[in-house]
Amino acid sequence: MSTIETEKDSGTEIISESLKKYAEFRPSVVQSSIWSKKFVLFVENLSVSFDGFKAVDIPQYGIEHGELRVIIGPNGAGKTTFCDLVSGKTKPSTGRVYFDGKEITQVEESDIALSGIGRKFQTPTVFDSLTTYENLLLALPGNQGWKSNLFQPESKEEVEKIDEILEKVSLIDQREMPAKSLSHGQRQWLAISALIISKPKLLLVDEPAAGLTDLETEQTADLLLELAEEHTIVVIEHDMDFVRRLGKTVTVLNEGQVLAEGMIGEMERNEQVMEAYLGR
Repeated sequence: MSTIETEKDSGTEIISESLKKYAEFRPSVVQSSIWSKKFVLFVENLSVSFDGFKAVDIPQYGIEHGELRVIIGPNGAGKTTFCDLVSGKTKPSTGRVYFDGKEITQVEESDIALSGIGRKFQTPTVFDSLTTYENLLLALPGNQGWKSNLFQPESKEEVEKIDEILEKVSLIDQREMPAKSLSHGQRQWLAISALIISKPKLLLVDEPAAGLTDLETEQTADLLLELAEEHTIVVIEHDMDFVRRLGKTVTVLNEGQVLAEGMIGEMERNEQVMEAYLGR
């Protein structure tokens, strides 16, 4: 278990206790009906190495149902690799990944996505030639095949569902606008919308504040907080102002390991976190 050996006034005692909670729910020793009630995602003895370098090395770690968790850390800390392991893009060297009460370690990436894990990469994935509305129409479950797009017009319920999401993400006025004409922030919101339209149980959102204006950053934080009322969300982020605005529990990764966990204020008082992440 990774803990931080610093003075009590730096928040070490709180951080250590917060990490201990994972050891009590290890899926390898606890029945699924017990751990899955608390955690939607859990990894155990998870590691992966590239050319002899261990990019991720996490004994145990979990995300609770309905949680908005922020993962921070310096470049090369293992943040994106962790998401690659969870989403099935990368297979681990050792360990297991559990999601929604089941082990998914060796499940194919596409099947993991269908099981309820949605992922937004740092660069928004949208179809520039399609309108905002058409992007979400294509993202509807079952609409990825060419036959469904050509021969099955959307239902009234599907139209209402799309418009409801566009209202939520402040894109209803851009409904018929080509995606290529949207601002960077609006493209981020559209990419997130394309994920939530299928109601995933877990959203992995990689650096949503990257490249945004100050106003878009505030709006994106507010959007994620609103979405967290209905979804479990993991946010990878570098922008500390954005992290502060979210005001949620932060996990600090460093050299592939969980270095610390707690509120951002606690992390900013911890000398080892400052040294590893903020360069102090």
